[in-house]
Formats: sequence, structure tokens, C-alpha cells
Amino acid sequence: MTQILTDDESARAARALKGSPFLSPEQAAHYLGLSTRTLQEHRSASTGPRFRRHCRHVRYHIDDLDAWSKGVAEAGGGDD
Repeated sequence: MTQILTDDESARAARALKGSPFLSPEQAAHYLGLSTRTLQEHRSASTGPRFRRHCRHVRYHIDDLDAWSKGVAEAGGGDD
């Protein structure tokens, strides 16, 4: 099923894709519409999106954020 993005979501996606596909936790949280703390709690509980460590820095690939978000919506019966 095709996902329809709002103007705000489209703008966030466009800004994220302009640069590196790897986002900091702050950028990833903003992209997902979550607080940084909530994203960190998901990471600690292994319930969040896949992440990588680049040296000492945590990074999220935008494709992993999209996949996780889609999975959460499908599991929760969200309207796409």
C-alpha cells in the first residue's frame, strides 16, 4: 500500500536525504517525530530501529528508520 506523506513529513524526508543517509539520534528522533529520550529508550530496550556505531557515535540509516516506522504502524494497525 502506498504511504501518503504530509507536507511536513515530506519536507523532513527531503532535508534528511539531502545530506548523509546516516542521522544522529537527534536527527533520527526528529525524523520519526519522537523525542531523543524516547528513541534512546527504544535503543536500550532493543525495540527501536536498527542503529550503527561509527566509532563512539550512534547513527541511524534513514532506510532503517523508515522500515522500523512502517513495522510499528503495521503492528499497531495504523492507517497508511
